[in-house]
Amino acid sequence: MSIYISDTCIGCEVCVKQCPFEAIEIRDGKAVILDKCTLCGSCESVCPVQAIEIKRIEKSTRDFTDYKDVWVFGEQRNGQLNQVVYELIGEGRKLANKLGENLCVALIGNKLTSKAKDLINYGVDKVYLVDEEGLAIYNDEAYTAVMTELINCYKPSIILLGATAIGRSLGPRVAARIKTGLTADCTGLDIDSESGILLQTRPAFGGNIMATIVCKNHRPQMATVRQGVMKPAKRKSGYNGQVIKHHFDYNKLNLRTRVLKVVEEITDMVKLEEADIIVSGGRGVGSAENFKLIRELAEVLGGAVGASRAAVDNGWIPYAHQVGQTGKTVSPKIYIACGISGAVQHLVGMRSSDVIIAINKDPNAPIFNVATYGLVGDLNQIIPAMIKEIKLRGLSEAAASSENS
Repeated sequence: MSIYISDTCIGCEVCVKQCPFEAIEIRDGKAVILDKCTLCGSCESVCPVQAIEIKRIEKSTRDFTDYKDVWVFGEQRNGQLNQVVYELIGEGRKLANKLGENLCVALIGNKLTSKAKDLINYGVDKVYLVDEEGLAIYNDEAYTAVMTELINCYKPSIILLGATAIGRSLGPRVAARIKTGLTADCTGLDIDSESGILLQTRPAFGGNIMATIVCKNHRPQMATVRQGVMKPAKRKSGYNGQVIKHHFDYNKLNLRTRVLKVVEEITDMVKLEEADIIVSGGRGVGSAENFKLIRELAEVLGGAVGASRAAVDNGWIPYAHQVGQTGKTVSPKIYIACGISGAVQHLVGMRSSDVIIAINKDPNAPIFNVATYGLVGDLNQIIPAMIKEIKLRGLSEAAASSENS
């Protein structure tokens, strides 16, 4: 696109005031566009004499008939697949069915043959396996080289990665290498019925709107997807698929970095992404001291502790517990929101929970609009009562089972 200002400009400065990027100046009575212009179009729409014009030149659509199939990056650590892989397989299966194409997994690592064969049972048509000793531990440079080679060789139309630490690192590197686009942190995927293009939906402007992004002129179409948003694929034995072993010459790599040792952090905390029950606290908890109630309720339920951004910003709990657009996306069986108003940014991260229980003093809090069950009242009274009842039920059940035995 290009922007032009005609001689009919009267130097009224309306466009100067409208420009959000301060990219217009008045010189010698005429508007001048500066280099920091982003072509947003704000000035064009307000010019009273229509002296500003943005010329949009559409690129001719390339022939992408050679690009087929939906791919999922099979992220693994120590030979164990990340849960998000199964979520992407479930969603990828839907996309592949709409396109009438294969669903494939790109699996990179070492000693993964049994994992590759097992993936077939989740409805995967093809697993492209690169099994090399040097690829046992994730390395940005090495995995980028492998993915680039696979893409250039087999030409997938769509590639989905988890929006994990690895996915967020690998995705942009691969996209830059093969000169295509990448939509990050998607919460929804679909196929346009007319064009067959991937519709990639993600929160924008602080979660206030949902933007749908398309990649018309490049292939493959790439997206990272938030963990916990999609329902995982279910295992069905006997599915007819194949494992394709692709030989990659690891010795040809001239790596600038190498992983010498991996040190795992040992913690007794339940991971939010894997928890079946999450108890989250928000601004209504009131203080870091009161978060003891949240932790105690989570403990008696065998769940994990979550938090809203407000609680994290106030320093009541570390960022690792934050749920929402700028935190983690979760989909537990039970989500208990304590003192959380229900801002859109938080709902994005927990809306897919099976059961949502809201505790809030404000009966008009937005959280009640999505809650399965709502308790209006002081959480400092409700939570202790819940904990007491849960403990009593636990003791009575234990006593009953011992009598029966």
